[in-house]
Amino acid sequence: MDNQVIYLLFILALSIFLGFEIISKVPSTLHTPLMSGSNAISGITLVGAIIAAGTSGGDQTTLILATLAVTFATINVVGGYMVTDRMLGMFKKKGSGGNK
Repeated sequence: MDNQVIYLLFILALSIFLGFEIISKVPSTLHTPLMSGSNAISGITLVGAIIAAGTSGGDQTTLILATLAVTFATINVVGGYMVTDRMLGMFKKKGSGGNK
């Protein structure tokens, strides 16, 4: 194997381990703010995927992967905001006049 591939696999394994350790230590009261932050990151990913799809230069593989990235990032952003809205809805007062 090439040294660069080994280096990249090491970085991938380290980031997976570190991400799991960090997320597992988060208290449940911070999940809503973290969800909002991850939605912002997914929005940035969505913009990058759209740029990659637009500048594929006719390369079919790049276009397919960029289109998949746009699809998955869009699902992640929409789903994340739906979950965040539902979680924040649990904190609204019920029966406060005409407001919902």
